[in-house]
Amino acid sequence: MRGRFVTVEGIDGAGKSTHVQWIAQFLRKRAPVRLTREPGGTVLGERLRDLLLDPAHTPHPETEALLMFAARREHLARVVLPALEAGEWVLCDRFTDATFAYQGWARGVELGKLAVLEQWVQGDLQPDLTLYLDVSPELARSRIADKRVLDRFECEQAGFFERVRAGYFDRAARFPERIHVVDAARTVESIQHELAAILGRL
Repeated sequence: MRGRFVTVEGIDGAGKSTHVQWIAQFLRKRAPVRLTREPGGTVLGERLRDLLLDPAHTPHPETEALLMFAARREHLARVVLPALEAGEWVLCDRFTDATFAYQGWARGVELGKLAVLEQWVQGDLQPDLTLYLDVSPELARSRIADKRVLDRFECEQAGFFERVRAGYFDRAARFPERIHVVDAARTVESIQHELAAILGRL
């Protein structure tokens, strides 16, 4: 039996790292889970991640999008698809919704171009469930204020993250059966209670 594909989305400071680990523990009580991330998840993908997050480099927005999809193609071929076919559940920190939000809505890459790349790289594959952890850019910024080194995306101004957030809401409106918007400004306990209910239905 094919495994399930679950993705977690949100801007930096939404609490993804905390909740992804909790979700992995929750799911492992029920099925084998492969925990991974994008960009990254493979040797090549992690090297591309380093380039993409490095503040010393500022690629053209379309170059950035192409590198995201290059890392994704490798990730799908080497990790995600084999794990799903083996019956594992794949839990991924970000996937294609992030590309539409960050490179599309925030950077201005045409959404039609991203849709072509999406179809080319992943075909009909979509997550079975996407959990979008939503917080305001102001709250997100306050949560990472003490971080010593910010990556290239974390260095962006509030307006950038407002556009990212708008992009996520647009995706959620387009795919309401797949994307669940979770208010991540609440306590960790209340968020995880809601996540457990959503995952339980899956």
